[in-house]
Amino acid sequence: MVDGTRVIGPVEAALRARRDSGGKCLVVYVTGGLGADWLETARAVAAAGADVIEIGVPFSDPVMDGPTIQAANDVALDGGATPLGILDALREGDVGVPLAVMTYYNIAYRMGLERFAESLMAAGVSGCILPDLPLEEAGPWLDVAAVAGVEPILLAAPTAPEERLPRICEHPGVCVRGWPFGSDRRRSELAQCRGDCHPFEAGHRSTSTGRRGGWDTGTGPSRLPGTGTAWWSVQRSSSGWWISGPEGVAELVAEFRVALDA
Repeated sequence: MVDGTRVIGPVEAALRARRDSGGKCLVVYVTGGLGADWLETARAVAAAGADVIEIGVPFSDPVMDGPTIQAANDVALDGGATPLGILDALREGDVGVPLAVMTYYNIAYRMGLERFAESLMAAGVSGCILPDLPLEEAGPWLDVAAVAGVEPILLAAPTAPEERLPRICEHPGVCVRGWPFGSDRRRSELAQCRGDCHPFEAGHRSTSTGRRGGWDTGTGPSRLPGTGTAWWSVQRSSSGWWISGPEGVAELVAEFRVALDA
């Protein structure tokens, strides 16, 4: 897909297509290496209606994540998950929707930025989120990603001042503004910020933008807060007490898809 002189990657194209059709985007987070069936879970999530899937590559110090993802990281790492092992698994099977990896800059830096970007592309991963990489220090990664064809997905903190947003949005690709409560909180917590959370509107440039939210309970998405284009994440609970296997995850994702389309 081409926008003027800029080639749009698969992640942005999928989000634009949903937005331009008047719909709301559903982006689902799946922790890579969380159980032997994690790749099957990703495929089930795609079939249930996710527009894009975020594959979390576990890191031992997930300071930017909430309690659900932190716990999932611990379980995956204890089970032997590694960055290259997760990418190798993705390389072996098509999930069915565009993929973005979310991990920490230490992993990319330790692997080498060029090798990291090439490994993503070889695994069929289109986008990458490095949440702990400040914009002021992102130049080398953005340059490498552009050469490799990886879509860097930039985050704006919910507390970011309005004057900072144009600096984030001037870079090609998808930008996402976070929720004050993070992306893996309970619905009762998210309800508290309904009146204060606003979509990251595409006022600074024309691109696929969204806001980020999520649930870590099985109470269901019967009433989703907010309107407009949204970026939602759903995590599979590492304890497994409310979701059982890929089928259970797919059932919940399908409920979100129906609620978003209503």
